[in-house]
Amino acid sequence: MNLFSDIRALTIDTLSAMTRDGILPDGLDTANVTVEPPRDAAHGDMATNAAMVLAKPAGMKPRDIAGNLATRLIADPRVASAEVAGPGFLNIRLDPSVWMQIVGEVLAQGTAFGRSNMGNGARVNVEYVSANPTGPLHVGHTRGAVFGDALASLLAFSGHDVTREYYINDAGAQVDVLARSVYNRYLEAHDLSVDWPEGTYPGDYLIEVGEALKAKVGDAYVDKDEQVWLAEVREFSTDAMMTLIRADLALLGVEMDVFSSEKALYGTGQIEAAIAALDAKGLIYRGTLEPPKGKLPEDWEPREQTLFRSTDYGDDVDRPIRKSDGGWTYFAPDIAYHYDKTQRGFDALIDVFGADHGGYVKRMKAAVAALTDGRVPLDIKLTQLVKLTRGGEQLKMSKRAGTFVTLADVVDMVGRDVTRFVMLTRKNDAPLDFDIDKVLEQSKDNPVFYVQYAHARVCSVLRKATESGMDVSDAALISADLSHLRHEAEQALAAKVAEWPRLVEIAARTHEPHRVAFYLYELASALHGHWNRGNDDPSLRFLQDDANVSRAKIALARSVAVVIAAGLGILGVEPANEMR
Repeated sequence: MNLFSDIRALTIDTLSAMTRDGILPDGLDTANVTVEPPRDAAHGDMATNAAMVLAKPAGMKPRDIAGNLATRLIADPRVASAEVAGPGFLNIRLDPSVWMQIVGEVLAQGTAFGRSNMGNGARVNVEYVSANPTGPLHVGHTRGAVFGDALASLLAFSGHDVTREYYINDAGAQVDVLARSVYNRYLEAHDLSVDWPEGTYPGDYLIEVGEALKAKVGDAYVDKDEQVWLAEVREFSTDAMMTLIRADLALLGVEMDVFSSEKALYGTGQIEAAIAALDAKGLIYRGTLEPPKGKLPEDWEPREQTLFRSTDYGDDVDRPIRKSDGGWTYFAPDIAYHYDKTQRGFDALIDVFGADHGGYVKRMKAAVAALTDGRVPLDIKLTQLVKLTRGGEQLKMSKRAGTFVTLADVVDMVGRDVTRFVMLTRKNDAPLDFDIDKVLEQSKDNPVFYVQYAHARVCSVLRKATESGMDVSDAALISADLSHLRHEAEQALAAKVAEWPRLVEIAARTHEPHRVAFYLYELASALHGHWNRGNDDPSLRFLQDDANVSRAKIALARSVAVVIAAGLGILGVEPANEMR
């Protein structure tokens, strides 16, 4: 039940009636008519821009449209008042009973309250993490993993058919460096000394891999040329790293539906097929690129290359797809991989990358638009850097990884639930300060504690009510007489609960799961504020001498807890039943 959608539908129907009655001209486009919370809650429960949107095409004054609309809206029993404000906005107040109906809906639907069919079953591929298989996931990967996983859950909650996918970058030079690093650990396992050239991976996490390689092949590769062992060690090492990465993801509660391999694209004709599809559209040509704007590198030599005409689809420059030696550039397999996604029948694609992929956005969007004639949208979300601190000092090192703090380090310090929630307390494209000390505090300034505490407080009320002999199951609470909830603070709390379905649809439409975390904090704040009012006004406390009154108030509290649990479920966080 989305009250905002319901009142918008009422508004559109009323505008249609005004057209039939000759008040408004035929053919007006109402697509941009909105019904949403007013900027100032004192102005009402909802506000519509209908008159402002329709005035110019209707050739009428906004206030004239708004006044007629207001008169008609108040005929609906759900609408208590409708007042014209400013140049023609319409502020709407609902009958208090409408908010109380929401409580019953929440208790009847449980954590399914707020689910919608907005997505209409559209198949969406969400690719995230996709870290190079050269070591454990670090704190930056953690943010991308949490963001992508929460976004996938949000889309599923809003009616999309979601596939979670990890793209294994196992065909680049970095995998050869991994193999050489593992070979060094293999030699060390044979008590041989080795050198660690700059650029190799000296982290302790490869010690076990080197020992495992020794257990598998004995001394077969000792003192052998690289051409003897590189291919096999590369595959062995990549498999070991993907096992490590899967374990890291499991620590976060992240489960992928599909793991796709870049290496699998080579020698299968998939890259050639994708480029041929672009060539058939006249988008592949031989040409010479200009030097980078404002720069003329000393070694710059204009040379003819095979290029993709990506500027036809919004890119800044056309992009090379073949190297001078005839091999594919790194962009070519990326084109093929996305072409494969579109061939698998997805209606929309979402890629989640780190901030260092900013230059990748336009070219990849251009490729997908070209391959699908604009039919399949690609949204690329960049996650900014995470600054991890403890005791006022920035953490930059991990003994296990050698040069960075790992996902496992973070989860070990604060736990999975805290890690996931905190990673969503900022929009994905904003830098995130992750203060280890702060996120473990039990205070209002710690959002994860504050939300969890709200859920736990409701659970404590339910326990006390049960101990007193009261049946406070959801089935019993549904039948509570909610007319006992007369105070404006109670109605305001129910109104906050009622925002949840609308919030879900907005967050899903904009691909912004951080909105869920923000809303949960606001809802928790509303619950805590109401709890504190009960300290001054005993009539607002959830437990009263009159069992019927108690049951109504507990039903309201329980609706808050249900929505918090639903929101935390999208974020991948377990709700707390008690705080310890």
